[in-house]
Amino acid sequence: MLTNPRAERVRRIARLSGRSAREKHRQYLAEGPQAVREAVRCAAGQVRDVYLTPGAAARHDDIATAAREAGVYLHEASEDVLRAMSADAQGVLAVMDMPTAPPTLASLTEPSDDGGRARLVAVLAEVTDPGNAGTVIRAADAAGADAVVLCLGSVELTNPKVVRASAGSLFHLPVVTGTDLAETVAVLRRAGLTVLAADGAGEWDLDDLLDRAALAGLPADLAGAPGNLAATALVAPDLGAPTAWVFGHEARGLSEADRARCDAAVRVPIHGRAESLNLATAATVFLYASARSQR
Repeated sequence: MLTNPRAERVRRIARLSGRSAREKHRQYLAEGPQAVREAVRCAAGQVRDVYLTPGAAARHDDIATAAREAGVYLHEASEDVLRAMSADAQGVLAVMDMPTAPPTLASLTEPSDDGGRARLVAVLAEVTDPGNAGTVIRAADAAGADAVVLCLGSVELTNPKVVRASAGSLFHLPVVTGTDLAETVAVLRRAGLTVLAADGAGEWDLDDLLDRAALAGLPADLAGAPGNLAATALVAPDLGAPTAWVFGHEARGLSEADRARCDAAVRVPIHGRAESLNLATAATVFLYASARSQR
């Protein structure tokens, strides 16, 4: 039982909340039951140590069991020690090693084990809010996306707020980091994905594109579609096709140059009086629109 909140081990772990310590030690924190549970289940090779209070160990015995089965070092610590390590641990904390071979853009273009290629990717261009970034990763995971890309200028992936907001999804799908947006778009386009900018002033309305996707799957005599649907479908983005969505900065969105790199810009229609949607909320809407159309 670790009981001294001023011990050097405790102080060293607490320092991992800062970027410089994470970069120096090549380690980061997974805080809270959900993040640690998924880390142990899905990324056990990166888990260095798991710390639980006696109460948390009783409430989350599945975490302790999975850690033992995975051969992860398991430690019991007092409430004071866990609070000193992290104010957000909720009695459960893991120290993670950064991956030695992180995912790359090239890996997204390679066929998976079942022979398929990536069909849905979320690209974050200069998304700086860690809560938004983590929530987009979680939404991408829930929508069945194949990967997330955090481009240069975006928040650091191992920021504790990103890890917490992802609710364990960080350990479920590949997240590529540190890439240039222009290179990312070029690689994804070569891999056969349509690259769409999520933009409040986009020329295409998401509702219209969903209608087109639904009508395209019906026989002509049932669709009730206008006679020029086939012609317009040639220029309208096809939500059922492999797609990468590009999301820009929370306040200023995508630059003109970055929008121009994409094949088209799509907006979420605002039917009420709200000025706009939060970035992570809009990203969830876009990702689920593609997921539904592709299925």
